[in-house]
Formats: sequence, structure tokens, C-alpha cells
Amino acid sequence: MTEVPVVIIGAGPTGLTAATLLAQYGIESLVLDRWETIYPQPRAVHLDDEVCRILGRLGLSAEFSAISWRCNGLRLVDRDMRVLAEFRRDAAHGRHGYPEASMFDQPELEALLRSGLKRHSVVTLRGGAEVTALAPEVGGVRVAFTDSTGRPDSVLARYVLGCDGANSLTRTSIGAVMRDLGFSQRWLVVDIRTDAELGAWEGVHQVCDPARAATYMRVGENRYRWEFQLTDGETADTYREPAALLPLIKPWTGETPADQLEIVRVAEYTFRAQVADRWRDRRVFLLGDAAHLTPPFIGQGMGAGMRDAMNLAWKLAGVLDGTLAETVLGSYEAERKPHATTMIRIAKLMGTVMTEGGEFGDLLRRVAAPRLHRVPGLRKRVLDTETPALHRSALVARPPLWHPLAGRLCPNAPVDGDRRLDDVTAGRFAVISTAEPSPAQRADIEQRGAVLVVARPGTSLHRWLRRGFALAAVVRPDGTVHSAGRDLAALCAAIPPYRAVPSVS
Repeated sequence: MTEVPVVIIGAGPTGLTAATLLAQYGIESLVLDRWETIYPQPRAVHLDDEVCRILGRLGLSAEFSAISWRCNGLRLVDRDMRVLAEFRRDAAHGRHGYPEASMFDQPELEALLRSGLKRHSVVTLRGGAEVTALAPEVGGVRVAFTDSTGRPDSVLARYVLGCDGANSLTRTSIGAVMRDLGFSQRWLVVDIRTDAELGAWEGVHQVCDPARAATYMRVGENRYRWEFQLTDGETADTYREPAALLPLIKPWTGETPADQLEIVRVAEYTFRAQVADRWRDRRVFLLGDAAHLTPPFIGQGMGAGMRDAMNLAWKLAGVLDGTLAETVLGSYEAERKPHATTMIRIAKLMGTVMTEGGEFGDLLRRVAAPRLHRVPGLRKRVLDTETPALHRSALVARPPLWHPLAGRLCPNAPVDGDRRLDDVTAGRFAVISTAEPSPAQRADIEQRGAVLVVARPGTSLHRWLRRGFALAAVVRPDGTVHSAGRDLAALCAAIPPYRAVPSVS
């Protein structure tokens, strides 16, 4: 392989998601990863229903359901494990048809993503390939790498997606730098495997203790995760021996014998809040941790990278097949950077509220947390998994008077019996209308390669449009509302011509 439309650097969840989405549109790609096989250590453990919807687009929802653990929500507890406040999530189905919070083991998820990738012959995955340099050439980017034996090689790519993590060579190559958002905490991360039933509440426990903030969550049938804020002078080495570690987790393990608790990993992480100053240099793009680092307090770190892939892949497919102008690729950073930054700031705020303030902060939490349910709308806001709307761009048409639906995710609502919207639209543009279009409008929708969905009275989509003060909406292949309003003819005329038709698994 000497030339390829897309080279993806990094075979983590972001890179594998991007490769699979591109493959569904028939776009050939080469995925290069420095690890020979799946990185074995558990890292991310949570996905919300919006990101589970992306797994559905990859054709992996059933497989993910089999390896994931539904989470009932969040409890704030004090140092004595007394419940200060509880926020329950829908453990069955949210607005997109998936559990609102799912826990999992990242190596198992990556194994699923790799198995899904094998369904597509247009993707080549090369492990043991260390990328060493990126150099622009006429019509593309030269990607130099070495194989597992150290032998040098290179490939010419029309586009490069840098999904190579926090220490991204891609980011360095384009001269981008991380901008710090003012958050840095050192935490101990502990993964335990046990067949003993601990009997703890099936949700995330956030210990609001100024002396030792902590988080507990069950992430599988026999897998558990703890995170403890480290104090000055402590490191992961302080707690590698069971005699030092087990007292930390005893509030949850109780009298479970030590020989029934298998320590999978004890590691130190520095939780940071950072965003790259720019995400693109001509034909090179940054995705995932290469572009942003999110503190874990709202469980959005890995999901943010998968959102990046979902946002960019369909645009790149349209550019490569000639139906979209290359200028639309500028919408990737315009849309994703503000969204990711907002989510990072929310995570930073949650971390600060839960962990900082000393004894005075602890007193405020004890007083305020049990009364949070009395604040109008707060419980719904905490529990709502819907993320902010994307900013206006070439592919988010916000009129001069702001419209509440533009830039937001359209719900993956039931459409025909057991089918949902994503099953019907299948990675294409869609027009969702409360009224039957005229024959001319139908022809216009079809000519532009879009799908028509008529939202009948009493259906979820009809109610969604009415709540958004709209009679119709144009929805993009990634489920984001391109435009919405009351003039169906004008909306039909605004649909970008898009001929890329994916074969969704």
C-alpha cells in the first residue's frame, strides 16, 4: 500500500470508530498503531446513550450490551458513606433507545470494535507500526513509520486523522499545543476483579471528603473500579501492596476475604482539563485525546473522541466522493472544539464541587446536597444526558433568531414498529416533517439523496418537533439537526447534496 485516501494514527476507540464509519461509506483507510495488539490495561469505563448510539451506527449495539453493565446513576456520599443526594438514571432505555449510563471494560470494547472492523475489506489495520513523521506533499501527506522490526516505511494519504492520544505526535507535527483550562489533580486508580457480591448500590458513588475524595463504580459482572485523590507525597507505589490498598476499599468490600479480591491494576493518573489550540492543519486532523483531555467526573473522556469521529467521518466521505466541497471540513473544529470545551468545563466544575473547598466545602456539601432536589429543574439537569448544541457552522444553519433544535441531536426515536430513526436514515440526510410534502418537495428530497420521515401526531418525533417550535427539520448523517423551522420548502432547498450512501452493518 503506497497511497490511501485516509491514514488513521491510533487504533484506540476513536481511531477504530473513525475507520469503521469511513468503511461504511466505502472509504479505504490504513490504521497504524504502535501496539501489536489491544492495549491490555483498563482505562475508560463509561458511555452515555448518545455515544451508545454511535456504537449502534457501527452495528455493535447488541455485542456491547452483552459486555456492558447498566448504571443506575450517581450518589453523593460523605466520608462515613451516608447518602447526601441521589440522582437515578434510566437503566433501561433513554431517548436514543439505549441505557443512559453503561459501564464496561475498555479492552473488551476495543476487541468488539476490532471485530466489527474486520467486516470491512477496505480497512487495513497494522499493529506494531510506530509513526515517526508527517510531511505535506502535493495532493496529500506523507506518513512515515517503522514496523515492529524497526524497518522504515511510508504511505501517501490524502487525509490523516491523528487519534494518537495525549502525547500525540500528530499534534506536535502540525504545531498545535494544548491550552490548559486550570485543572490538575493526581488520583489513584484501582481495578479489582472478584466473584464475591459486594452488595453496594448499583451506581457511581462519589465520596465528598476533603481529606480523601473518592469514586466507586461497578463496571461489570465481576469488575469494580475505585479512584482516590492522592495527597502530597503519595504515589501509586504507596498502595501497591494489599495491606495498604485494602483499607481504602474496605467501605465497599466489607468482610470479603482478601484472597477473593484480585488486584487487576493500581495506577496513578493526573486528571487534566486541556484543549488543543487548533485541531487541523490542511489535510491533517486531531481527534480524541490528541485534541482534548477531560477530567473523568462526568464520564465523557473517551466518548468525546468517538463524537469527534462521528462528526468528521461522514463529512470526509462526502468530500472524498465529490458531493461535498472541501470547505465543509472546516466545520469539524468549529463544531467540536466549543462542544468539547464546554463538556470539559462541566467536568472541571463537577470535580471542583465534589472534591475541593476543604472543611468549609465539606460543610456546604453536607448542608446543600440533601436539598438539591428542591431546586427547580436541577434534578432533571443533572440527570439529562443530552449534551449542548453545536455552534453555527457551514453544516449547522442557525437563523438570525436562534432556533432551539439547530445543532442538537435529533432523538433516535421509534419510527416503524421496532425500528428507530437511525435504522431508517442509515447514515444519510433526513427530512423529518409533521406534514406530508408535496410531490415536488418529495422529488427534491430524493434528488438530494435524503430520506423522508413523516412524524405522525402522537409519535415521539412529532412531539419533539412541536416542542422545538418547528414543523420540520433537516437532520444530518450524524443525527445532528442541520436546520429546522416551519417552511418545508425552504428546508428542502437547504439540504446539502450528499451522495455517500453507507452500508450500515
